[in-house]
Amino acid sequence: MSPYIPFVVLWCVLAVTVIGLIVYRRIVAVGEDDMIHIGDTAGAVTSQQVTVAQKLDQIDKWGKMLTVVTVAYGVALAAIYVYQSWVSGV
Repeated sequence: MSPYIPFVVLWCVLAVTVIGLIVYRRIVAVGEDDMIHIGDTAGAVTSQQVTVAQKLDQIDKWGKMLTVVTVAYGVALAAIYVYQSWVSGV
């Protein structure tokens, strides 16, 4: 059994979480209204637009952070694996 399995499983969990955030963002973005509304009923529509925009900003913030962590962790894991293979002469 490889000593790297727990670390690879953790990386897979991070990657699936990033994919989940992508899907969740697409679902939330379906309710997004890009049109500018002017008139008497603009207040309710505008507040809904602001709510969706804020939610998308939060999802984007977490998505970017988690993507960077996942990529950095994956690169570090690959580098450690390559280094250990090189040192052991495999």
